[in-house]
Amino acid sequence: MSPRHSAAEAARTRDRIVRAAVRDASRLGLEGLTVGSLAQRLDMSKAGLVGPFGSRERLLMAALEEACEVFRAAVIDPLADLPPGPGRLARLIDGWVDYLADCPFPGGCFLTSASSELDGRPGPLCERLREIVAANRRGLAAEVAAAQAALPGPHRPPEEVATTLIGLSMAANQEVQLLEDPSAASRARDAMRHAAGLPA
Repeated sequence: MSPRHSAAEAARTRDRIVRAAVRDASRLGLEGLTVGSLAQRLDMSKAGLVGPFGSRERLLMAALEEACEVFRAAVIDPLADLPPGPGRLARLIDGWVDYLADCPFPGGCFLTSASSELDGRPGPLCERLREIVAANRRGLAAEVAAAQAALPGPHRPPEEVATTLIGLSMAANQEVQLLEDPSAASRARDAMRHAAGLPA
């Protein structure tokens, strides 16, 4: 096998492991994910599973980063061609609710479950998750501020609206996943649009 093919195969193997790790961690939690169970499911040795990452901790970090990329691809990237304003914020909310309603992860929103799991547990995973969540929150507040600038006031502070939207998304995730409520997505979309001051 040529070096190029060998590197490509190694990248495919790494991607396969990461995708499986994300799926398992969405159900079991990052800390609940074991190398043994994942290796068995992928028909690999433990050493072969961990090898591309160097350690279990780095494998978990790669799973966290992959979950964030999936969220970004589903919710953030489709906004790229839209100017800041009410239309863009409405599209963000719609994409966010669609992601929650038809989540690519069997355990629901990965960031929501990871936030509950890692809250209060110091370490690299928690630190990285804090950075991701904080950046997402800043981005959301900026989107709210841009929408408010084009809408008649008065308005609640963008940071307050961002907090409300995040809270509503967490409630929607619970209603979709735990309660299996078929009306959860529609209700969440209406509530989030109302909280953001957007037309129904």
